[in-house]
Amino acid sequence: MKYSIAATLAAFTLAYVADARPTKRDITDPQVLNYALTLEHLEATFYREGLKKFSAADFAKAGHPGWTYDRFLQIRDHEETHVTFLTTALQTAGAKAVQACEYSFPYTDVNSFLTLAGILESVGTAAYTGGAQAITSKDYLTAAASILAVEARHAAWIESAGLSGSPWDTAFQTPLAPNPVYSLAVPFIKSCPASNSELLPALAPYPVLALENAHAGKTATLKFTAPKTSPLFVAFVSGAGAPTFVPIQHGNEVAIPSSLRGFVFCFVTKDGGKVDDSTVVAGPAILNVAFDSRGNVV
Repeated sequence: MKYSIAATLAAFTLAYVADARPTKRDITDPQVLNYALTLEHLEATFYREGLKKFSAADFAKAGHPGWTYDRFLQIRDHEETHVTFLTTALQTAGAKAVQACEYSFPYTDVNSFLTLAGILESVGTAAYTGGAQAITSKDYLTAAASILAVEARHAAWIESAGLSGSPWDTAFQTPLAPNPVYSLAVPFIKSCPASNSELLPALAPYPVLALENAHAGKTATLKFTAPKTSPLFVAFVSGAGAPTFVPIQHGNEVAIPSSLRGFVFCFVTKDGGKVDDSTVVAGPAILNVAFDSRGNVV
């Protein structure tokens, strides 16, 4: 049973969702593109800095074949191309483009770099999926879908070939809207140009949530700043269906449903039937419930 992403999020102490899907807001196309560009700046910087820090020899010492490093060079180039493309699209439309921020990434070696890469790519696919409904221009929507497909390939390749894990998921990609995605990105951002906030939709990160000893069908320990409100629930959000809500017991324990499969986003809420800005207490945390070709958890 492998939970590489969940374990890493707990170690790193690393989104707006309603009925498992984000609610469409009054967001302009330039804001959506700048939101996407913000994520691409983060990813491009992550790969650029990481591949300067770790050489092909470092990858080999960590047990990875030579082509792994070369593939990461290609992923770096993809992300830098996405930055250039989105910046040019905004400027061509007469809009301003957000600038890169100053970041701090908590990897310490090649393998933690790979694990964090898998997290960033998985969040990226959810962000593009969730942001699609806010785009009005068909041209922009087509461009976003094209980038989404590439990010999904990155995520699958990193989790399988890079980490020898399971990239398999359910029939639908989970959509995340700006607040939950921003909540996952905030721990990596040290500071941003003041002008960026004027070009983005209003963003408000949720408090951090981490899960320890998280296994499908078992009881996990939650780490978050608990409010005085009770009762509290954990909402398990996966795919396009409704969330599964489980009451929190003993203040910080939750029984994880045995039915979960693939990538799951978890939120602490004060409502047992709704997940949105008014009910979320902390989150998201991410589980990767690996399963075999017969659907059995491994």
